[in-house]
Amino acid sequence: MATIQVDVVSAEESIFSGQAKFVALPGEAGELGILPQHTPLITRIRPGAVRIERADNGEEEFVFVAGGILEVQPNAVTVLADTAIRGKDLDEAKATEAKRLAEEAMKNAKSDIDFAKAQSEFAAMAAQIAALRKFRGK
Repeated sequence: MATIQVDVVSAEESIFSGQAKFVALPGEAGELGILPQHTPLITRIRPGAVRIERADNGEEEFVFVAGGILEVQPNAVTVLADTAIRGKDLDEAKATEAKRLAEEAMKNAKSDIDFAKAQSEFAAMAAQIAALRKFRGK
């Protein structure tokens, strides 16, 4: 059985490292599915869920990323995430409150930069909530 090495890291820590059969994540131009021997690729990733089908037990590992860079080589996938949170560690109440605060900040923005920052935070929290609900809905 062909496998691919997958590493998901953030500035704070290594979130996942191991062999996988398949990886799916939100690329800049849409959802990407990566199998072993994939063509080399570097792209930005959008906030959303990284789904990893583990090679050792076939279970699916789930990680939320708030954006970052993806590098794919034929035998390795590296996700360098701005922020990464294991699916089991996501907190819907905190994400919902952060989304509400970002929405409020967009309404009260005094400049285009403030609005853009709040809008980015709002989008990341909305993606986190959607990813969390998808993860828990399994």
